[in-house]
Amino acid sequence: MNRRDLLLSMGAAAMTPELTASARAADQKQVLPLEQFQPRSMLHTQETRVPRSAFPVIDMHTHITHAGGLEGPGEIRFAASAEECLTVMDRKNIRTMVNLTSGYGANLQQAIDKLQTAYPERFIVFTEPAWSRAADADYSKVQADLIADAHQRGAKGLKILKILGLYLRENVTTGTLVRIDDPRFDAMWEAAGSFNMPVAIHSSDPEAFFLPVDRFNERWEELNAHPDWSFYGRDFPTNRELQEARRNVMRRHPRTQFVCLHVADSEDLQYVSECLDTHPNMHVEMAARIGELGRQPRAAYQFIERYQDRVMFGTDAVPGGKDTPQQVFNDRLYEIYYRFLETNDEYFDYAPAPIPPQGRWRIYGLGLPEPILRKIYLENAARLLNLSA
Repeated sequence: MNRRDLLLSMGAAAMTPELTASARAADQKQVLPLEQFQPRSMLHTQETRVPRSAFPVIDMHTHITHAGGLEGPGEIRFAASAEECLTVMDRKNIRTMVNLTSGYGANLQQAIDKLQTAYPERFIVFTEPAWSRAADADYSKVQADLIADAHQRGAKGLKILKILGLYLRENVTTGTLVRIDDPRFDAMWEAAGSFNMPVAIHSSDPEAFFLPVDRFNERWEELNAHPDWSFYGRDFPTNRELQEARRNVMRRHPRTQFVCLHVADSEDLQYVSECLDTHPNMHVEMAARIGELGRQPRAAYQFIERYQDRVMFGTDAVPGGKDTPQQVFNDRLYEIYYRFLETNDEYFDYAPAPIPPQGRWRIYGLGLPEPILRKIYLENAARLLNLSA
């Protein structure tokens, strides 16, 4: 018998006012599904709108095009035209968008023609590996040759998706997972370095993606909505194993510059600092991770101040995207990033969404000084990409 039934069985005459109130409260108790919970903060805090960045921006991490995956190049898809992107870019003071996922060969050429050639220095195009050929006996040479071809076509860098380490298997989609530091890719890393093409590499994911999806997982809602994002169990390596394999690559190829995307795929800034201290050829960018940086503002400020010459601006923006609100290419996305970097505002949303998409918390602004902002927004990426600043 629950408390309310027990109280009712005692009879109204035997109930004190306190017991009557307790029974009434029990009767009025409601159940609210978590997905419907959208609390509105009662804090009265500073709200600063930053419509344009303090300095011109190079967005080091965008996806204007998509050009296939594991099974082969397919046909390149443009999420938006260059002209559609430029309308937002001009409003938000975005000087350059770096399009990372342009494939190789004919797909790459299309992206270069429609973006980089048509609008010089407004768009930069990176190439990608030929994953579908990784099982070929001569893959090492094939991939190195593809990097040389991409450089000749005009590609400015190489993008490595987390396909390497988490999806690519010995028979492309079956068999043992291929390690990030597999020697067959050594010629690719070396080729990129020889042509001064930085490697933008995404090797892992938030730590919660490698933990049980249970009531203790702070990203339960995100993983429940996207169960295929979980790498817990099965034969997947751990988060740290992936990061250490990436370190092996940076260690073996010191003349190749690596941009470790998403703040090096780690919420552990002490670990990222150790990596940066150990590997002079390592850089980081912040795309889709201001939710992590902004809930530890003092540590994040100290981190960016210390590595101010090796941190770059990025959003992971997807023009026309809808499924991941922290990546949708629009004015609001950039204003949140600018507010985070430029103001001391407290406790605000890290993404333009009614429910926080990555975890139920809010962030705090860093209020970076102008000399550091200039480096983060523009100068660091311009130097790496050999652009005028």
